[in-house]
Amino acid sequence: MLSSHFKFIFFVLFLFLIGCEKPNEIIDNEDLKSNLIQTYIDNARDTNNSVKDRNNNLEKAYGIYSTLKDDTFKVGKIHEISFGYYALKNYDKYKELNEKALKLSGLINDSLNMARSYAYLGIYYRRSELLDIAYENFYESEKIYSKINKEIYDAKEITFDHGKVLIDMARILQRIKAYSESEAITIKAIESFKESENERYLPLSYSNLGIIAKYFEQYEKAIEYHFKAIEYGKKNKKEISQTVTSYNNIGIVYRSEKKYDKAKEYFTLALEFEEFLAKNPATYARLLDNLAHVNFLSNDTSEIPELFFKAFRIRDSIDDKQGMITNALHLAEYYKAQEQDSLSAQYAYMAKDISVEISNNEELLKSYQILSEVLKSDEGVKFAQAHIQLNDSLQKDERLFKDKFARIRYETKEIAEQNQQISRENEILIIAILGLTALFLLGYIIFRQQQSNKELLFAQTQQEANQEIYRLLLNQQIKLEEGRQLEQKRMSEELHDGVLGRLFGVRLSLDGINQRANDGFTEARNKYIDELKFIEKEIRLISHDLGTESLQPDVAYIDAVESLISDLCEANSINFEFTNDENIDWEHIDDQKKVNLFRILQESLQNIFKHASAKTIKINFDYLEDKINLTILDDGIGFKSTKVKKGIGLKNITSRVSQMSGVVQFLSNNNAGTKVSVSVPI
Repeated sequence: MLSSHFKFIFFVLFLFLIGCEKPNEIIDNEDLKSNLIQTYIDNARDTNNSVKDRNNNLEKAYGIYSTLKDDTFKVGKIHEISFGYYALKNYDKYKELNEKALKLSGLINDSLNMARSYAYLGIYYRRSELLDIAYENFYESEKIYSKINKEIYDAKEITFDHGKVLIDMARILQRIKAYSESEAITIKAIESFKESENERYLPLSYSNLGIIAKYFEQYEKAIEYHFKAIEYGKKNKKEISQTVTSYNNIGIVYRSEKKYDKAKEYFTLALEFEEFLAKNPATYARLLDNLAHVNFLSNDTSEIPELFFKAFRIRDSIDDKQGMITNALHLAEYYKAQEQDSLSAQYAYMAKDISVEISNNEELLKSYQILSEVLKSDEGVKFAQAHIQLNDSLQKDERLFKDKFARIRYETKEIAEQNQQISRENEILIIAILGLTALFLLGYIIFRQQQSNKELLFAQTQQEANQEIYRLLLNQQIKLEEGRQLEQKRMSEELHDGVLGRLFGVRLSLDGINQRANDGFTEARNKYIDELKFIEKEIRLISHDLGTESLQPDVAYIDAVESLISDLCEANSINFEFTNDENIDWEHIDDQKKVNLFRILQESLQNIFKHASAKTIKINFDYLEDKINLTILDDGIGFKSTKVKKGIGLKNITSRVSQMSGVVQFLSNNNAGTKVSVSVPI
C-alpha cells in the first residue's frame, strides 16, 4: 500500500520536474498522459482506498482522457474508467462513458470497440430490468462480433467475448419465455466458449439449457444439463456455488416430475454445504423453502410448517421480498390443504400486498387464485374477477413484449438485406459495363457509386429515425405503466386503509349491539346498517375505474373461435363438432360480450382436456328470443354436481356470465359426460 503511494508521488514529481524544463513537450506527450491516467485507474481499483479517494482518482482520469487523441487506445481507457464507476455502483456514469465510447468507436470505424460498447450498455440496461433495450444492445454487439475478422485480433479473446454476448441474449430470451430461441443461442454460446478454450461461462450456459429443458418437460435432459453445469463448475473458483445451485435446480426438476423423494435428496445434498450457506442466507432460505414445499407435496408433514417459517424469517431479515412472496404462497397452499382457510387467506393476502409493492404480477395472479378459492362466495368471486382481468392483461403484455424483440430482429435484418441488395446491384453493374470504353466505365461507376452511397445514407438515416421513434414510444409506454401501477397502489390503499377499517369498526359495533336483548337499540342498528350501505356504495365507486379489454376490430370473431377450438382439440387429440347460427350478427355484438364468450369457451375446453378424459366435444352457438346460447357438450367421465362451485375455472365462468346478465348451467354426473349451457341477452 505505502510503496504504491510512493511510486505515485515520485511519478508526479518526475512529471513536474520535466514540466519545468520542457512544458510544451509534456502537454503533447501522449505516453505521459496515458501513464498518468493508468495510475489514477489503478488507484481507483485499489479496494484498500476509501470510496471517496477511488472516486477522486476516477474523476482525475476522466479529466485527462479527453485530451488524448481520438483512437482505439482512447476508447479502451474510457472503458476502463467506466468499469471503475461500475465497481463503485455509479451506474449512470458507467452508462454515460460507454455511450461516449460507442460514439467515438463509430467515428474512428473501430468495430471491435463498438461491439464491446454495445455489450457494456446491454449490461447496464439488463441490470435496470429494461430487457428490450438490453437485448437490442446485445443484438447489435453480436452482429458486429459475428462479422469481425478474427485474424486481425486475438481470435480466442474475440470468440470468448462473442460467447458472453450470446449467453446474455439467451438468458433474456429465457426470462421472456422465448425458450426455443434461447436454447438455440445458448448452444451457439457454448460452441464459442469451447472454441475460445475458456470454460468460465459454461456452467451458466448449461444451467440455462437445463431450465429451458424443464419448461419443455424434457426432464431427463434437464437433469443431464445441470450435472454438466456441476462438472464444468469444478474447473473454476465457483465450484461450491455452482454445485449448490445445480443441486437446487435438479431438485426443482424432480419436483416438476413429481418424483418427490429424488427432489428431497438433492435439496438435502445442497443443504449439506453449511459453511457456504452461512455466507449466503438467500440461497439457504430458498433451499429450506423448496424442501418444505416438496415435503408438503409428498404429504410428509413431519417438518411443516416449521421449515417454511424458518425460511421466511431468514428472507425477512435480509429483506428478500421475492422470496417472502414465494414463502407466503407456499404457506397459503399448506393451510388451504389443511382446510384452515382463514390462515391460508392471511398468507395469500401477505403475498398479494408484497407482490403489489414490488410489481410482481405473476405472483399477484397466484395470490388472487388462492384467495378466490378459500374466501366465501362474494369475496371469492371478487378475487376470481381480479384474477381474470390480471391474467388477460398479462397475456396481452407478454405478446407485446415478444413482438418488441421480434421487431428488433426483423428491422435489423431488413436493413442488412437492403445493404446486401445494393452491394449485389453494384457487382452486376460493374460486370455489365466492362466492355464499354474506359471513360464511360469510369464515369458510370462514379455515378452509380454516388447513387448507391446516397441510397445507403438515406436508409441509415431512416433507420436512426425509426430507432429514435421506437425509444420514444417505449419511454411513453414505461410512463403509462408507472402511472397504472401508482393508480393500482392508490386503489389498494383506499380499500385497505379506508373501506376495510370502517367495515371492521361497524362490524364490532353491530356485534356489541346484537349481544344486547333490549329492543331500544333499533335506531342504533339502523344507523350502522345505513353506514354499511354507504361503504358498499364507496366500494362500487372505487371499483368502477377498472377497465376491460376488448377484441381487436380487425379480427373475424367466429374465425377466431373456430381457430381456438381446432387448435386446442388437435393438440389434445380430441374430435370436435362446431356449429354457428348464421342469424347471429357478430359484428354488432358488444365487444366485451364477445371477449367473455371467448374466454368461457377457452376455460371450458381447458377443463375438459384436464379432467374429462373425453373423446368428442360438441360446441354450438344459436340465436333464440334475442339471446345467444352457447352449448358445450363432452362425452367424458363427468363430475358430481355438488362440486360445481369449487375451482377457479368454474368460478371464472360464473363470474363472466354474471357480468353479461346471463345464466349458466353445469349438468353432469359421473361417467355421463358434462354439458355447459350459457344464455346471454344481446
